[in-house]
Amino acid sequence: MVLSSPRPIQRPQSLREQTYQVLRSAILSGEFLAGSRLVETQIAEKLQVSRTPIREALQQLQQEQLVVADENGSLRVVSFSTADAENLYRCRLVLEKESVIEACTKASAEQLDKIELAIQMAEKAIIQETNQLTSYQLLHIDYQFHRAIAECSGNPWLTLLLDQLFDKMALLRMQTVQQNLKVMEIRTEHREIYEAIMERNPEKALEALSTHLLSSQARVIREIEQLKSQQK
Repeated sequence: MVLSSPRPIQRPQSLREQTYQVLRSAILSGEFLAGSRLVETQIAEKLQVSRTPIREALQQLQQEQLVVADENGSLRVVSFSTADAENLYRCRLVLEKESVIEACTKASAEQLDKIELAIQMAEKAIIQETNQLTSYQLLHIDYQFHRAIAECSGNPWLTLLLDQLFDKMALLRMQTVQQNLKVMEIRTEHREIYEAIMERNPEKALEALSTHLLSSQARVIREIEQLKSQQK
């Protein structure tokens, strides 16, 4: 277990909250790899805090299912299987169909600009040298694109549910994107969704969204299978 750039926790705010945010960020950014063990004493030493806020933060991360206990009771970063990937994408497709339909009728000019900006950011990021930062950048840009569409719905519960799902999706995709950045080849698919929303064409938008998510699912599952075969 290694934190690439550990920093002491600042005292004015809640130690538990700060510790939780640092650990959550480390998990979702890939600093803690899927399946890696999380040892309280080691983390406490790195962050220069007592074990109490570490324990509390890990408990919260367990509730969010980003951290799980193995058969020996040790805490580890969750590692997703191909079945997990299929189920997560199935849930995501249901929720995002609703958001893209709503976007076709409700998206303002400002919201459309925000969606297009996420596409432009992806186009710039994809040409950078492949490294962990670029992988995390692309995952965040992908999140921004899909969340911007959900925001068009004006339904805060929809965006909340998608936010919770995107955490799991980020971790799932971080398992594979570090191995092969082409898993995040999203520019063309995103633009097709955006153009359909621009045309206020829900049928075309739904088709583009379904194609995008099913293609993404296939790419992720293929990478998980390859990773497992390499570990044998």
